[in-house]
Amino acid sequence: MNLPKSPPPIVTAQTPSGSTHIRSFVHRRAHITPSQEQAIAEWLPRWSIRYQDTPIDLSAAFGRTAPVILEIGFGMGETTQKIAQARPGDNFLGVEVFNAGVGALLKRIHESGLDNIRIIQHDAVEVLRDMIAPGSLAGVHIYFPDPWPKKRHHKRRLIQPAFVALLSSRMAPGAYLHCATDWEHYAQQMLEVLSAEPSLQNTCADYAPRPDYRPLTKFENRGLRLGHGVWDLMFTRRAPADAASSPETV
Repeated sequence: MNLPKSPPPIVTAQTPSGSTHIRSFVHRRAHITPSQEQAIAEWLPRWSIRYQDTPIDLSAAFGRTAPVILEIGFGMGETTQKIAQARPGDNFLGVEVFNAGVGALLKRIHESGLDNIRIIQHDAVEVLRDMIAPGSLAGVHIYFPDPWPKKRHHKRRLIQPAFVALLSSRMAPGAYLHCATDWEHYAQQMLEVLSAEPSLQNTCADYAPRPDYRPLTKFENRGLRLGHGVWDLMFTRRAPADAASSPETV
């Protein structure tokens, strides 16, 4: 009996990503629903930006000039959608590598009629390095990145000194960086790495209270009911003169 062949995986990134550095993700054949496949087929050309190795014009990409908030690793896009709806005056640029998440957010964009979200499906390090001009971001969201809990895998964690330095260089003076994790050890590493970057300043003594604009996801609510902790960190980009005179640079 001839069995039907499984369809090939959808690949929407136009250039292999994560080949020039240690990746914080692993390519895998993840489950994707028919509705997510349909959303990619129908809406990816409308709401996505192709990876390129030169800086993009963010105002042209969004069709307007507004503060740009970069979100790295938006997952299924639930939080992205809610924040974009609550802050219509901001532009949100979501970077994600996995097809299921891209399809899920495209579906949310279409169903909610949002016009202030764009998607780049590519490795975030390369997007920052090649596509985002220095000083062009008003904010950055990194929510619940893969904690890579095994010690031998800690090098794969996204929040590392070199990455944070690159990220900060793309932020405008006064721009904010908001991270959140439900892994205490990763929270401690985040606090250490972010505090050591001379161009960033912590807005709190250590961890920050969850700001109202970051909604609780159903998974986070479940974790809180089970007694799991969640740690938010909020840093801002110093003005160049402040960074040069900060104690960390001495």
